[in-house]
Amino acid sequence: MSESLGSESLGSESLGPEPRVLAEPQWRAREAAHRARVEEFLRTHRTPAGEPHPVWDFLFTYYSLRPRLLRRWHPGFGAVLTGPSAERFLHRTGYGRTGDGVTVTRDYLAARIETVRFVARLLRATASRPARFNCFGLHEWAMVYRTPAVRHHYVPLRLGHAGTDAVVESLPLRCSHFDAFRFFTPAAARRNCRRLTRRDQISAEQPGCLHAAMDLYKWSYMLGPLVESELVMDCLELAAQARELDMRASPYDLRGYGFAPIAIERPEGRAEYVRLQQRIAEQAAPLRATLADRCDALLAACDSAQAGVATDE
Repeated sequence: MSESLGSESLGSESLGPEPRVLAEPQWRAREAAHRARVEEFLRTHRTPAGEPHPVWDFLFTYYSLRPRLLRRWHPGFGAVLTGPSAERFLHRTGYGRTGDGVTVTRDYLAARIETVRFVARLLRATASRPARFNCFGLHEWAMVYRTPAVRHHYVPLRLGHAGTDAVVESLPLRCSHFDAFRFFTPAAARRNCRRLTRRDQISAEQPGCLHAAMDLYKWSYMLGPLVESELVMDCLELAAQARELDMRASPYDLRGYGFAPIAIERPEGRAEYVRLQQRIAEQAAPLRATLADRCDALLAACDSAQAGVATDE
């Protein structure tokens, strides 16, 4: 993750009652740095149009933020952009004029507040639980268990269908992430330690989960211009690391794409997976805390604005 303009330096104090005014040279430098960071990420994680990639396509298909929107820099709620160039932000959703320049409006915040509230609840609940590292990445195996259909039909199964099924049957399924569980085959779903539903998401998510770390990217971009783009990129770069581990431990043979397998069917492979999973969880924890802090500050800003309206009335 970038260290020069990382989200930690921006602070949630910018969401307080006093807006943080950014001079044009200051915010344009941040905008340019963001654009360069995005272009470098796309250069290393996007294949030419029409060429499928079993690892990196996920970041641009399952996650719905398109590259053209990823390239757009946002300073986050509470920052005011000054100077003539700030006028172009008025053509973007959520921005409006203020006394000192252009900013994300409180009306936009109010319109998105239920999303903010949900993300805050989910992140705080996830962080409150002990991390578990005993799933061994079997979710990808469970998605092809006892079925001739595979998600990446152009990539062979490393152990074949029978070998893949045997691995699933030799180890317990302990998936806690609904958005992985919902892709399990029916036979695999019955083997999971619990049957997950969307309603269980907040009560089941735990910080050791690889997909919970990846989804920090989703929650950050779902908040749109309310959070700074540096934080979104921090989350995306971590999601890419998690996705690589996810697929190296999968049943697919990805050596042709440059990814050495982590053989979780063997004890040494499971040990390697856990070690790398713990590393991802350690990196995810401060990002989760930062994003949760942003949400809490947004909720407080919305409450403050509503209290001000009530007082005026």
